[in-house]
Amino acid sequence: MILRSVKFKPQPWQLIVAIAAFCGLSVGAFVWYHSTTLTPEALLKRMPASDSLVMWIDFASLRRTGFLQLLAGAKSAEDPEYQSFVYATRFDYMSDLDTALVAFSHSGGSYFMLSGRFDWKSLRNYVTREHGECVNSLCRVVGSAPDRHISFLPLRRDLMAMAVSTEPYAVNDLAIARPGPNPKMPEGLVWLRFPGWLPKYAASLPDGMRPFARIIENSPNVTVSFVPDRDRLVAKLEIQCRSALEAADLVTQFSSVTETARSLFAREHQTPNPADFSGIVTSGTFRSDGPQLEGAWPIDRAFVQNLLGTK
Repeated sequence: MILRSVKFKPQPWQLIVAIAAFCGLSVGAFVWYHSTTLTPEALLKRMPASDSLVMWIDFASLRRTGFLQLLAGAKSAEDPEYQSFVYATRFDYMSDLDTALVAFSHSGGSYFMLSGRFDWKSLRNYVTREHGECVNSLCRVVGSAPDRHISFLPLRRDLMAMAVSTEPYAVNDLAIARPGPNPKMPEGLVWLRFPGWLPKYAASLPDGMRPFARIIENSPNVTVSFVPDRDRLVAKLEIQCRSALEAADLVTQFSSVTETARSLFAREHQTPNPADFSGIVTSGTFRSDGPQLEGAWPIDRAFVQNLLGTK
């Protein structure tokens, strides 16, 4: 028996269905891959952290607890340039931003991973009106100074990578994860992580905080997180020391500075005010757990209001 070869000729509608199915599967796989891999921990691994102040802000939780409303009267929210940006792009962090992961590099440049609700068409139109450009999904525009470039791109519909730098396309630095072990994501509505030497370069540091800055200047990694506690916040300090002996020594130094501050107020017959830094520097408690130092300072809502100038 001789089998004749039969040539299969697909019909046009079959090709259309096959292409549509392939595109659907590709898009679905892309969305699934990014939705499962772009976790906060994965985003943190993309940020420059070796010489940076890295900050996490959970705007959605701050909104639910009422603390975000304290920012409503802050200077940045009242700035005309900011209000113009909100109007042009239909984006306002007070209502549209859910989380922000930010790195302020000591060597220059600020990097952002922002999740929320974005009107991408309005953002692209804003870039065009400001004489910027968008190539595919990456957009860039000159900021408030000629050497200040803002570049951004969508990682998902609800996730934006953005950079402010002297480099026009600095956002590309956030495209891939950096080498090294997976970083641990601290807990808290807001947290900051930085090398211990960084605070001494701060342009302005409250006098009450300077002794603490001197204590931590040799620490490789410092984390300060802010967690809700009824109607106030608690600032929690974590320092991963090189040894248990070093952690115990830092506890002694922190406790000594705190006790000195309390003694000074008692000598002057004054009561520390929880609405300013005097209430913070006199209320700290510290302990060590092996090579890790842990500290805590209660923070009243009045202190946050005074700090932001919204009271």
